[in-house]
Amino acid sequence: MEEQLSLLYKFKPVSDKLPAVKRPEGHVHFRTKMMWVVVIVVLYFVMTNVYLYGLDQSKSLDLFAQYRTIMAGASGTIMQLGIGPIVTASIIMQLFVGAKIIKLDLTNRNDKACYQSVLKLLVIVMIVIEAVPQVFGYLVPSSSLESAWGSGGARLLIILQLCVGSYLVFLFDEVVSKWGIGSGISLFIAAGVAQSVFTGALNWYPVSAGAEMSLSNPPAGTIPKAIYVLTHTSSGEMANGGYELIFLGEPNPMIALVGTLAIFLLVVYLESSRIELPLSHGNARGARGRYPLKLMYASNIPVILMSALLANVSMVALLLYSNSFLGSIPFIGGNSSIGMFESGSTTASGGLAWYLSSPMGVSSWLMPILDPSGYGNGHTVLQNVGHVAIFGSVMIMGSIMFAKFWVQTTNLGPEAVAKQIQKSGMQIPGFRRDPRVLKRVLERYIPAITVLSGAMIGALATGADMIGTTGNATGTGLLLAVGILIHFYEAMGREQMMEMNPVLRGFFGGDE
Repeated sequence: MEEQLSLLYKFKPVSDKLPAVKRPEGHVHFRTKMMWVVVIVVLYFVMTNVYLYGLDQSKSLDLFAQYRTIMAGASGTIMQLGIGPIVTASIIMQLFVGAKIIKLDLTNRNDKACYQSVLKLLVIVMIVIEAVPQVFGYLVPSSSLESAWGSGGARLLIILQLCVGSYLVFLFDEVVSKWGIGSGISLFIAAGVAQSVFTGALNWYPVSAGAEMSLSNPPAGTIPKAIYVLTHTSSGEMANGGYELIFLGEPNPMIALVGTLAIFLLVVYLESSRIELPLSHGNARGARGRYPLKLMYASNIPVILMSALLANVSMVALLLYSNSFLGSIPFIGGNSSIGMFESGSTTASGGLAWYLSSPMGVSSWLMPILDPSGYGNGHTVLQNVGHVAIFGSVMIMGSIMFAKFWVQTTNLGPEAVAKQIQKSGMQIPGFRRDPRVLKRVLERYIPAITVLSGAMIGALATGADMIGTTGNATGTGLLLAVGILIHFYEAMGREQMMEMNPVLRGFFGGDE
């Protein structure tokens, strides 16, 4: 144990020298926190419109196109990598801590500081690891930049821009978590998804901007498209394809908008479901309260981590199949069984990567099963059924695994919650005021509800992806956005309560 700790602590002096956001020394006023949240979200949108200098947009491919909203980035900008490096680094650290490869006690102040410090260094490493393969394969420098800087210099300049942009995202996340409310990563995801849904529902420009608007080139937004089709077709034409165009026609079919609203209502209902443990104050008679254990106890973090993991799997499969150097590796290079990609596409069309990719809307899986001749996608009915079954199983099992890791590494386990309740002076009526007793009571609920919440969030994400969403926000992205906004609203309520009653800060873990 000492050897592991001493090895990890050797990295701390290096990572402590990296630029970081200083934690506030005292309590931050609610209005100040809200100001920082607004400022960071505005800066995020600004960065999504700062394009990489010297990038040839027409020749470049986006490796994370199908995971763009989840990665909270923008293709071709300095936010190209989005939150990918941060989430990937978190996955690695959580796996190592959960598997006891890194033996850190995250309830210990020094160990937790070491964990956060090394995580920051690992984020830098992951930024470079994710930036380099893209620049040397899919982000093509412009000919003018190459003539001025040379091929190597042009690629290095783009890599530096990606590194700066990604590290700024990491600093933005620190600003929100230390000086604002909630998590910056979550806010970026919610902001990106909200933008996609809004434009997907209301965009009145035609699908092909250079062509005249017609039934074959209708408005791209769901609502304008439905209005246009209804006003430009007869009743007979509606029966012979008009309704199909409105409800199933890409992009942004009406069934996706209906699914978006249904997912929103379902997640709101599930987020409000909870088990409440009665509490009483040990020293003040009559003072009672409740400790809520939400049905969605693990929050939406497990599905974020699982989606990021699948995005990295897709990236590796694409590199192995299409990169000239990696494609020459024996057995795995250019192997269509691992992943097959059509020219110019970053979405797998076959192989293991296809089975692990998200089914995007009913037209990509349900219609090929029901009507293979009319909606065939190059796969048999059995293969499409297997695609849905494998992707759903992987998402659910992976979400359960990450839910367990997340609960243990964020002080949400039975022991940590018992200490939190004990510290607040509360106890469960009828039980001795002892953390060990509280822990045994909580162990009846928290482990089971952790597994259940992980399975539910994974199943909801899978179902949302299969139904499809407006604006191609992905079902997972929409699911995350709804949960994030609900949690942010609740966090605002807690902050206002702590503002009115400073005694509550200790119970909610706020700054004194």
